[in-house]
Amino acid sequence: MLLPCVRSGAARRLARDAPRAFSCSARRPPARGYSRGAAGKGLVLGVYTSEKDDGAAQFTSAGDAFDRLVSGKLRALLSLCGPPLKKGKTRIFHGLHQDFPSVVVVGLGKKNAGINEQENWNEGKENIRTAVAVGCRQIQDLEIPCVEVDPCGDAQAAAEGAVLGLHEYNELKQKKKPVVSPQLHGSAESQAWQKGVIYAEGQNLARYLMEAPANYITPIKFAEHIEQKLRTFSNVKVHIRPESWITTQEMGAFLSVAKGSAEPPIFLEIHYLGGAITNDSPLVFVGKGVTFDSGGISLKPSLGMDAMRADMGGAATVCSTIVTAAALNLPLNIIGLAPLCENMPSGKANKPGDVVRAKNGKTIQVDNTDAEGRLLLADALCYAHNFNARAIVNAATLTGAMDVALGSAATGVFTNSSWLWTHLYEASILTGDRVWRMPLFEHYTKQVTDCPLADVSNIGKYSRAGGACTAAAFLKEFVTASHWAHLDIAGVMSNKDEVPYLRKGMAGRPTRTLVEFAARLSQDSHNAK
Repeated sequence: MLLPCVRSGAARRLARDAPRAFSCSARRPPARGYSRGAAGKGLVLGVYTSEKDDGAAQFTSAGDAFDRLVSGKLRALLSLCGPPLKKGKTRIFHGLHQDFPSVVVVGLGKKNAGINEQENWNEGKENIRTAVAVGCRQIQDLEIPCVEVDPCGDAQAAAEGAVLGLHEYNELKQKKKPVVSPQLHGSAESQAWQKGVIYAEGQNLARYLMEAPANYITPIKFAEHIEQKLRTFSNVKVHIRPESWITTQEMGAFLSVAKGSAEPPIFLEIHYLGGAITNDSPLVFVGKGVTFDSGGISLKPSLGMDAMRADMGGAATVCSTIVTAAALNLPLNIIGLAPLCENMPSGKANKPGDVVRAKNGKTIQVDNTDAEGRLLLADALCYAHNFNARAIVNAATLTGAMDVALGSAATGVFTNSSWLWTHLYEASILTGDRVWRMPLFEHYTKQVTDCPLADVSNIGKYSRAGGACTAAAFLKEFVTASHWAHLDIAGVMSNKDEVPYLRKGMAGRPTRTLVEFAARLSQDSHNAK
């Protein structure tokens, strides 16, 4: 059969000499004689944008090796199928090799792409993640159960693209997408590949928790799910604290939010003892865990309220980070704290104007019951100071204002520590899951401390103006640690099409950045010793 995209004599000769039929169109069905789910594996290979006028394909090392294996047919076919592949674009070939019924060639962009200072990320790594994700999804569409992936010069990035790109929450559907198992093509970079798999699986765990319906991920079910994930690690202790314990800790702000729901609150506490010395100062992560946020008495609009099942994204990302750190066996002590509850309207719920007392004794005027996440975090941050922390980092889907300010481009970071900021920023360049520093000016502190009935108000006195900044200023009132960072992840909570290697849905961001940040801190500790 002739190649469908060309009719030259060279194409006819090439097709005649080939063992089976070929197709170089990603949108056309496989040629006759090819069956979906055929024995063998799919293969994803990368090709760089040509830097020469002749437009000849510039394969990766794996692509060159495969082309030699098929006697140069892959390169010849690519040249016959039209202009050179652009970044993220693909062509599929069927029947080139008996072990690989389908081969997807995907554009990687420029060969020497590195850190893009304008974009604040490593462009080469991002190109690989995107290209591999696109290629693996096309293999999935062909219902081939296994795909080997070209490491593309960075096996960790390739693994992240494959595992992140194939993930989809379809737990509750009868009709599911075929499960595809990605594997490294070759063995030269197996350690880096496995590291990328672990990073991506960590983010996918956060995506799973955030995407699941709120009646499936209640506070207790969230805690039990994380406990199950950590059960196999001997150096991890998980404490699922009940409401009675929360009461003894005098966490009045947290309990005031939880009392509006029939679901009892849970305070999840995780201790990962990966450091060489068990009493080394830990890194403490704190995550907002509102498993459903109706807004309480200050009720949210019904349109889009279903997405508030992911308002526990802070807890999901920090707990998934600890699961990942344990899987990587990072030489660092980490403590995770997640106050978990629902924010619901009822006869017991907080009312606008109520005053509650936090763990550190400060009183809080609750002027808007939909600004509830900062109440949970206030008590959790006070508790975090019990551990002589090396640094305290909290994450929360805290404000719609953060989404307005940065959209889905980056996580907003408010911090009192340039040392902490530098580590987070440098980690985000590698992961491509960016962060951006926001201000903690006294200007905003005055707006939450100028309060008629209590020490602080849970919203700024100018209401919507600088909402993400006044929320951060509120949290700062409950922090005395010299190295603290607040990550507002509201803008990166979900993905439409902004991150091409993530499907539509909850994003699990910035889990990989937090993991990379923890890895950098663990390396610093090792070097210091």
